This record gives sequence, structure tokens and C-alpha cells, in this order.
Amino acid sequence: MTMFSDIATTTPFIRRRFSIFLARLGRHVNRWIAAAIARRERQAALVVLRHFINRDLQDIGIRRYQIGDALADCEQKRQETRQSELS
Repeated sequence: MTMFSDIATTTPFIRRRFSIFLARLGRHVNRWIAAAIARRERQAALVVLRHFINRDLQDIGIRRYQIGDALADCEQKRQETRQSELS
């Protein structure tokens, strides 16, 4: 009789640990997908900016040699904004 009671108490523990594992795995996958999407967005923005003529870039306020730095600055500002929204 004690054997059945031991099995009954360990089963919820195993289920709980497995559900925690699945939740952590899901968060990891979500972060990986979000990083991949952000990387593709940066690549797309870079392609668009490289196809602009110098006058269009001047209207935006950057020069051709500043394209990479401008994207990095925008990304940093975006991350700071997200952090402040989460706080």
C-alpha cells in the first residue's frame, strides 16, 4: 500500500518540473525567433538605406559612411525605450 502512495506523490512533482522545463524551453525559442526577426529587420533597413541616393540620405540627416553607425544608434535607442517601458 505504501508503494502506491509514493508513486502518487511523485507524479505531480514530475509533471510540475516537466511543465517548468517546457515553459523555459518555450521562452528560449521565442527569444531565438525574436532575435532572428530583429536581425532580418536590420538587414532590410541596411539594404534600403544603401539604395538611397545621397540626397535622400541627406534629407534623413545621415551621410553614406554613417549608415551602419546610424542603424546601431537607432537599435540602441530602441532597446533603451523597451527597457524603460518594462520598468
